[in-house]
Amino acid sequence: MSLTSTHFWASSVLAVALAASVTACGGGGGSVSSASPTTPSSTPTSTTGGTISATMTITATGMSPASVRIQLGERVRVVNEDSRSHNIVSDPHPSHGDCPPMNNIGLLARGATGISKEFMDVKACGFHDHDDATNATLRGTILVGGADAPTGPGYIR
Repeated sequence: MSLTSTHFWASSVLAVALAASVTACGGGGGSVSSASPTTPSSTPTSTTGGTISATMTITATGMSPASVRIQLGERVRVVNEDSRSHNIVSDPHPSHGDCPPMNNIGLLARGATGISKEFMDVKACGFHDHDDATNATLRGTILVGGADAPTGPGYIR
């Protein structure tokens, strides 16, 4: 093999390796996806987004405070200071579809913190512990914008 063909061969191998590494990394440019996982997480999926303007804490006696008011585009933090895990999801039980930003919190182990997604609708958003859905002390309400407090329980029977 001549020096020229060896140089060509080495350059070709290097080009193929470089192309493969760029492809494996997702190519150039583009943006990073902030899509949520399909399973609940005890940590936020993104550190960007609306301001976290309220914190609710789960203790052995329940949710404190049980209701907070936030503005459009803001988020809520839930801290689990109870001795057991809690699975925080939107009302109504069991469909969890009324207030999707709360479903981002999901399962919180003891000591864990979860952060909702941004609330983009003026409404009262109820939530509960899915694993203890009838426990009134583990229910809460997020009043978004000028929303009024909800009436009645958030359950499908």
